[in-house]
Amino acid sequence: MPLALTVLFGNLPRILLSPIAGALVDRWNRRAVMIAADTGAAVITLGAFLLLLNGDLAIWHIYLIAALNACLGAFQEPAYTASITMLVPKKDLARASGLMQMGQALEMLVTPLLAGVLFVAIGLRGVILIDFVTFFFAVGALLLVHIPQPEQAETAVTAEKPSVWQEALFGWRYLRERGGLLGLLLYFALVNFFLNFAVVLLGPMILSFREAAALGVVQTAGGVGMLVGSIAMSAWGGPQRKIPAVIGFIMISALGTFIMGLQSAVWLIAVGMFILMFTIPLGSGLSQAVFQTKVAPDVQGRVFATRSMISRSMMPLAFLIAGPLADRVFVPLLSEGGALANSVVGQIVGVGPGRGIGLLFMVSGLTLMVATVATWLNPR
Repeated sequence: MPLALTVLFGNLPRILLSPIAGALVDRWNRRAVMIAADTGAAVITLGAFLLLLNGDLAIWHIYLIAALNACLGAFQEPAYTASITMLVPKKDLARASGLMQMGQALEMLVTPLLAGVLFVAIGLRGVILIDFVTFFFAVGALLLVHIPQPEQAETAVTAEKPSVWQEALFGWRYLRERGGLLGLLLYFALVNFFLNFAVVLLGPMILSFREAAALGVVQTAGGVGMLVGSIAMSAWGGPQRKIPAVIGFIMISALGTFIMGLQSAVWLIAVGMFILMFTIPLGSGLSQAVFQTKVAPDVQGRVFATRSMISRSMMPLAFLIAGPLADRVFVPLLSEGGALANSVVGQIVGVGPGRGIGLLFMVSGLTLMVATVATWLNPR
């Protein structure tokens, strides 16, 4: 429960604040917003270090730290994404997104191992202190780089400036008037919903029949898949017709999710995880490039914030639903003596620990495949 609440506090404020943050990002200097967000995060980290140093760090402090960092992230993310549009030529936007995903992949692979080594060597206080020092590198990089502001944002003068609330709704209106972009975004929200079943239930599924080392193998396979996919995206840059490629990569990711549920074999789950994570940088890199190309630079803060809110809103819902759905519906179906234990499904998927969650993975993958075909058939 504490871990679940920490995840909730780390996501919900970002979702709720996104529209207002996007409106303010388009009004303010985007580089200054990122510097302020990083500085705020550094102060929060320093506060955590001082609490730990004095032996006063409590669980509610963790919730507060997660919430405050999420608030700062709500401002940093749209400022960061919109700034890339001003720095990178349109033809290289997908490659730039691939480089961003490469950073995340290296984070998945290197950071847990490094954190474990450092935790043993210098303890939690040392780890948090290192975290604090790294903010100086982030802010220093921003101070050295010139990020142009969109021309219209600098020169547009109106007789009556809209309120922040009106501008917060602008992102939704902008997308609603462009049915193709809105439909694509709703599809991405559905993708996030079904793929996050796999993210949140991977541990419980594997640990129900194997030891923790097996989970590490699967997570490593996912990290390697994401790294390879991000390198491919940054080197390739993607095809000219990006939308069919995005839909195709999501179809492959749905297939990876389906494979992860087929059998309780660690190697097969690892293969499915590799396929799933390999396609993430490719699909998301191309979709990011589409939005950066199709949305005017001076309104990208607002539109990207709305995009983030809609796509992320399905993630907490998936986290909340996945556990009860697995425990109360799918696990009993494929337990010994369950309703599907002696059926064709039971013969294919297997019966016993982890098989109910495996079936949930397969249903998620199949549902996402159907949604992907429907998206493919929609020309807009």
